[in-house]
Amino acid sequence: MMDDFIFALTLVSALGCGLTAGWFFAFSNHIMRALGRIPDAQGITAMQEINLVVINPLAMTALFGPAVTGIALSVLSVLDWDEPEVFYHLAGGALYVVGTVLVTMAFNVPRNDSLAVADPGSAGGANLWRRFLSEWTLWNHVRTVAAFAAAVSLTVGLSQ
Repeated sequence: MMDDFIFALTLVSALGCGLTAGWFFAFSNHIMRALGRIPDAQGITAMQEINLVVINPLAMTALFGPAVTGIALSVLSVLDWDEPEVFYHLAGGALYVVGTVLVTMAFNVPRNDSLAVADPGSAGGANLWRRFLSEWTLWNHVRTVAAFAAAVSLTVGLSQ
């Protein structure tokens, strides 16, 4: 019974990490590049709107759900230390929590907050936007890779 629960929890965690990796990949590879190609004021306004609509229950569940399940898997793994998948559960949970959630809170959210109050039509807003595009996207790459690596680790853990 517990093995089935851990398998299901691992599967849900891996899928959630993969979903988040894909979401962030789309931002880095498509959305941010497109926003960088349009006039600064339009890019700022679009990103300000994106940052407002992304705060919703579904998106927050997609972002924080794998952290919750990853932490739960880590705790359960420590209690069952002799199992071969323990390392993959711990690595997946740590990669996601540190590399995705903490990076989001420490690097992406503060930049979003700064952009939220920027005047899209001002020179200061344009300067902030140019920095935002490179810095925010760099940290988005980090959390994309971390979420993907967490998904891979948890998926490998399923095969153990």
